[in-house]
Amino acid sequence: MVSHSIWIVGTSRSGKTTRLVQEFCSWVKPKNTYIDSFYTKNQGREKGDNVSKFLYLKPTEPGVLVLAANDDNRRELGDKIVTSTSGKYPVRGKTPLGFFQDEIILFWPLLINSLNLKAQFPVRLRPETEQELATKLWRSQLDAEILRLAGVNESRLVRRILDLFQLAAYGGVPCEEIAQILARGLGENSTNLEPEFLASLLLDWRNWCLERGLLTYGIITELYSQHLLSDRNYQKHLTKRYQAVLADDVDDYPGVARLLFELLLDQGAVGAFSYNPDGAVRLGLGADPNYLEGLADRCRVETLTGPPPESLGQQLATQMVELVTHSIMPLSLPEIVHSIQTTSRAQLLRLTAQVIANAIQSRQVEPEEVAIIAPGLDAIARYTLVEILVKQNIQIESLNDQRPLISSPVIRALLTMLALVYPGLGRLVDRDAVAEMLVVLSRKQKPSENSPLTTPNSSLLTLHSALITDIDPVRAGLIADYCFVPHPDRPNLLPVSAFERWDRIGYAATTAYNEILQWLEQQRSQQEQRLIPSPISLLDRAIVRFLWNGSNLPYEQLAALRELLETAQHYWEIDTRLRQTSSGRIGEEDAGTWGRGDAESSFPASPRLPLSLSSSSASAATITEFIQLLRRGTITANPYPVRPIGGARKAVTLATIFQYRSSRRSHRWHFWLDAGSPLWAKGGAATLFGAPFFLQDRLGEPWTAENEKVAEQQRLRRILADLLSRVSKRVYLCHSDLAVNGQEQLGPLLPLVNACVTVISETSQELGTST
Repeated sequence: MVSHSIWIVGTSRSGKTTRLVQEFCSWVKPKNTYIDSFYTKNQGREKGDNVSKFLYLKPTEPGVLVLAANDDNRRELGDKIVTSTSGKYPVRGKTPLGFFQDEIILFWPLLINSLNLKAQFPVRLRPETEQELATKLWRSQLDAEILRLAGVNESRLVRRILDLFQLAAYGGVPCEEIAQILARGLGENSTNLEPEFLASLLLDWRNWCLERGLLTYGIITELYSQHLLSDRNYQKHLTKRYQAVLADDVDDYPGVARLLFELLLDQGAVGAFSYNPDGAVRLGLGADPNYLEGLADRCRVETLTGPPPESLGQQLATQMVELVTHSIMPLSLPEIVHSIQTTSRAQLLRLTAQVIANAIQSRQVEPEEVAIIAPGLDAIARYTLVEILVKQNIQIESLNDQRPLISSPVIRALLTMLALVYPGLGRLVDRDAVAEMLVVLSRKQKPSENSPLTTPNSSLLTLHSALITDIDPVRAGLIADYCFVPHPDRPNLLPVSAFERWDRIGYAATTAYNEILQWLEQQRSQQEQRLIPSPISLLDRAIVRFLWNGSNLPYEQLAALRELLETAQHYWEIDTRLRQTSSGRIGEEDAGTWGRGDAESSFPASPRLPLSLSSSSASAATITEFIQLLRRGTITANPYPVRPIGGARKAVTLATIFQYRSSRRSHRWHFWLDAGSPLWAKGGAATLFGAPFFLQDRLGEPWTAENEKVAEQQRLRRILADLLSRVSKRVYLCHSDLAVNGQEQLGPLLPLVNACVTVISETSQELGTST
């Protein structure tokens, strides 16, 4: 019997997504015969119906589950579908984890009944809050001896343990079986920590979260795959809502996604899936491409040709892979492959930036046609490249630059403001922080029509040229030295007249300081009268009063402020839930025995967490925890939406290998930075501890050094094939003999560097010419 589902196989940029959109259009396009598998019982199937007639969906209820590998791809896929159907069919794309989360929340009452959970609305924990609470819950058990045996610090160990739970959930392995999988996989090569001990920590953590209605990605995935998906009532609702499933890049999906797809296909739904053999970007981070590939047996396989003719993948992929994997030395690589070679990495960064600047200024290439790709980007590399290019009026876009929030001066200034308004936070403030706050809060926009901030593609680095600062750093330092009064409970700012030579401050700075001082006094008074609902409201007031500047904030700064507010809102939402639970307002009984098999579950009756304090000092303690959490640099996620509205920026793209491959972008010119780095074999992203143990085709099997060697070779082959499919004109291999730490770089791409004929070095007479 011929399957009506379709499995689309193709390399990068071979047209897989376009083919999926065409398939969707064939589903929703009205036909003379309105037949699908759900109407077969009443109408029967007519002979001669082809796949294009298989499914008819009403515009108001498309009934198609649309999935994409990540959030950016989800938006792009949704945009393509809406454009192709002229907006007649409402489509709400999801990532697999986003879909699991929505289903768990929607059918939470069903889980309450089946698992005997407390009747409370679930609250999702963000990863940083998850790690914070798990650390406090396990602190008594993760003593110095345990940390010594593990060989890592407390934060790294907690993250590793939580990742094990998430990997198990993605692979469809119940939490109760984690110890067994680890024992088989680790064997004698143990981490010196007993698998039973690690599993007991995770069971306690899961039960503690479920008692309080807290959901992590791991708990969400386990609840969905182990309980909700097998529930008959849920299956009835699911198959009634979705008569078709369209999934793009399933090679990056977790293994449990196949359980969902098979259920829908078993109930007669039609499916369309795309698979990239050169993809698997998230292999080692929860994806199981080999297991998902098994769905092809239930579909009609359609193989697409390679990348477009202008792609370099057809010309170079085979040659480069052979050169790297088998060390076969050809006479030379084609002239479209150039190398930039220096002795030190500092020279390499400067020379690479100069080559890019020269090419753009000579009109050989546009900024948006250039991508700088590296296995890892440290702060020095980012700063050097950005600084050199921006000075030559070339904008640079860091792709998914997830730097800690605390790295933003605006965020630091707002946290200092919190400590000056709320009592009990004086130890979190010093003179330098106060001076920085005065500089940031006294900035105002220039009254100029030609300000860079009036353009949609303005960068954060152009902020200084568009704003004027009434209190410059020197005056801010003087004010902080003479007018700031430290105090553990009530730090204070004195009037500017407390400085004997306050006339040196100047009129503009004095006026701005008095405005800030008056506003702080007003907020303190309202806080004492309990007129400020929460610190979130105070942050919002400060943003509107001092930073909004007529809504002309650059996108990077706006994203940081949005992320701060989202983080604060989430933090106080969790604080509220923990207070309710600890005070008994939600319920006193335990969450039952689920999660321990036949054994009784034991939950900490009142976990010693600062978030659950119920005394009058709880507010100060919670704000202290919040500020310290930010200062540790754990908040790095992007806010929603993660991209600016409007056309594409005319900027050079700067990304790691993982970020670039995940974004599915393509450019005319590629600059592969640190081509001699050994990190190219790692794919630019660290594999999670224990990830191979939870893959379905090798569940619990030991992971040997030979397995790691083969995996690195396969990963490197996929990286080369994928990147070469995403560049159309020229590739620069940027190599320095010495790394940042002074060690010689002998990475897997070094044979490619040595095979280049066109070489640009610091000894070149003219940049951009070969030597």
